[in-house]
Amino acid sequence: MRYTQMLLPTLKENPAEAEVVSHRLMLRAGFMRKLTSGVYTYLPYGLAAIRRVENIVREEMNRAGAQELMMPMVQPADLWRETGRYDKYGPELLRFHDRHERESCLGPTHEEVITDIVRRELHSYRDLPINLYQIQTKFRDEIRPRFGLMRGREFLMKDAYSFDVDDAGAEVAYRKMYDAYKRIFSRCGLKFRAVQADSGAIGGSFSHEFMVLAKTGEDTIVVCGDCEYAANMEKAVVKIAEIDNTEPLADLEKVETPGKRKVDAVCEFMGIAPSQLVKTMVYLADGKPVAVLLRGDREVEDVKLKNLLGVADVELAEDKAVFDATGVPTGYLGPVNIPIRVVADQEVATMRNFVVGANEKNYHLKNVNLGRDFEVEAVADLRQITTEDPCPQCGGKLELTEGIEVGHVFKLGTSYSESMKAVFQDSEGQEKPFVMGCYGIGVSRVVAAAIEQNHDDNGIIFPVPLAPFQVVVLNLGVNDGVMTEASEKLYRELQEAGFDVLLDDRDERPGSKFKDADLLGMPFRVTVGKSFTKNGTMEIRRRRDGFTEEAGPDAIVALLKSRINEELARS
Repeated sequence: MRYTQMLLPTLKENPAEAEVVSHRLMLRAGFMRKLTSGVYTYLPYGLAAIRRVENIVREEMNRAGAQELMMPMVQPADLWRETGRYDKYGPELLRFHDRHERESCLGPTHEEVITDIVRRELHSYRDLPINLYQIQTKFRDEIRPRFGLMRGREFLMKDAYSFDVDDAGAEVAYRKMYDAYKRIFSRCGLKFRAVQADSGAIGGSFSHEFMVLAKTGEDTIVVCGDCEYAANMEKAVVKIAEIDNTEPLADLEKVETPGKRKVDAVCEFMGIAPSQLVKTMVYLADGKPVAVLLRGDREVEDVKLKNLLGVADVELAEDKAVFDATGVPTGYLGPVNIPIRVVADQEVATMRNFVVGANEKNYHLKNVNLGRDFEVEAVADLRQITTEDPCPQCGGKLELTEGIEVGHVFKLGTSYSESMKAVFQDSEGQEKPFVMGCYGIGVSRVVAAAIEQNHDDNGIIFPVPLAPFQVVVLNLGVNDGVMTEASEKLYRELQEAGFDVLLDDRDERPGSKFKDADLLGMPFRVTVGKSFTKNGTMEIRRRRDGFTEEAGPDAIVALLKSRINEELARS
């Protein structure tokens, strides 16, 4: 492609709307332009990068035995009502009525649609297993779209769905997709980890997220330095040591703590450590209050709490809601005789003679003990993991790092097939629900994540497999017949050799061409400039580290092939 013939509008200044690196660089590099909040038009350069990801995804999905189809983006509400998700999914589901007042929604995902297809078309165990996938636009009406393609409302996604006769078959399908995802992200040249994850609104019993490691990632993940354990904060298991606590139970004592509401203030006043205090936090679980107990120096992990309670949503109650539910101002709450349901983090069950609020303003209780002074509805792992906790798998040292979710694989089981009465006849003629799996990749998000992971102050540094062009040829003398002829000849030879190449044939200053080449992030740059007119050599520069070398025109193609193979091997 010639630069003069391509729609490639680069920007010199950083757009004010851009909050993260990928958003800023994608706008500056002419990847895309905003149409409305969270919705973008992909321009040719950006679309070319997205197509690179698509091709890798498609090749690996086909290799794993999946079959491609295409499902409608508009979905009837009746399908979603069969699974109960139409009302539960939340405001991210864009609902609307057509001219006949039929309710529909824009698909954020396609579990209902694919299950409907399979229940209509597949009826026997002989039809299974099967895995069907698509690469298609999704829409989720995010309350606050941000970060460009990282958190947009409209995005491109690959979603696949497997159907098996039993759990053993579903496990095989899950492992095939897990392995395919590892190949996909490796081929994209990305540094990533597969982490244990919560299944969220999709449902299911088991899942992994594939996270691209990047400092600007919006998700915190937990990784072990001694084994392969990795999990997101929502799923990370806190393993506490077994404690043989023989400390005798002391007498309950009420202590006046005037104006001491915060953990640190109470601990300082009473001369104790936060680990000796149990705080009582009120959450609204689907709108109903519940008290959560945990050590004073710990934080609640909302998803763990939500899963324990079996509710769709939990949120920390505001002061007024706390008072309305308990009659006690925030800061003095405790579990003894509290009038709402109570659950406790597992660590609380190992503690003795701890301090809690007295359910009376300006007072706390000392020497409180679970089982003697109060009871709880349930004890579970409810807190956020820390680097002080041991790895739950091997006991090793844990680290917290940032990641960007680019893929998610789920074991769905029979939740969708049972609710939608999607069944097949087994080998004995009995009706059984399909056992399902679900596997998604944010195709457009992969490009954004790759940029978050691969950039410098000058612009993008594309991994070779994702680069829209592998090579850019800079003609620094478009008005010089010799330079132009050499540039055109090299451009043709590179194309004939199978390279995707951009010829910068603009009548621009060399400095502008160099800056744009760095901004666009193509892996290699070949410059036809003064050194060619002086000694007949061209300069090859590697974008990743700035390594340069010179060669004559006849050696350029072979040298580039060698260097690109080195980059592919490196990734």
